[in-house]
Amino acid sequence: STMPTLTQITQSIMQDPDNQSFTSQGIKPLFAAPTTARINIVGQAPGIKAQESRLYWNDKSGDRLREWLGVDRDTFYHSGMFAVIPMDFYYPGKGKSGDLPPRKGFAEKWHPAILANLPNIELTILIGQYAQKYYLPENKLNVTETVHHFRDFLPHFLPLVHPSPRNQIWLKKNPWFEQEIVPTLQKQVKAILSR
Repeated sequence: STMPTLTQITQSIMQDPDNQSFTSQGIKPLFAAPTTARINIVGQAPGIKAQESRLYWNDKSGDRLREWLGVDRDTFYHSGMFAVIPMDFYYPGKGKSGDLPPRKGFAEKWHPAILANLPNIELTILIGQYAQKYYLPENKLNVTETVHHFRDFLPHFLPLVHPSPRNQIWLKKNPWFEQEIVPTLQKQVKAILSR
């Protein structure tokens, strides 16, 4: 059995009955999986701006994420070093406090096949609780504690909070994040990109 290519996987995602409402509107799944990628960013799901512009992390959160990573837009989008494989590839809609969560079972269904095409991933950045629960199943800590204990998950995983402007208050309350974690992240990213 040959491994399905990313084009075949994308077609399967679009043909999946669970995604028909999107496919019928001409909305394609939003993820990036260049086979050369060394860093994988796993967030929740595209926001509405990202889905409408067809460009992931194309908003204020994305600007802050790139700041945290220490890379510019060009490197982020065009270097072939970054995969962006969120927990759901479609905007899940609006909830009471922000966007709805990614759909259950989505990552289980599609991530393994996509990752099989990415042999060079050295670091997976886990943004928020859904990515952390899925990729760190043994971990029982909440997001703040998980992020605080980031060293336990290195070198393969680095948990982060969401870079959303909504998390401004959290960042003020937890100064260790910008003092300790951001520099560690930037150092890791720089080392990986310069290999």
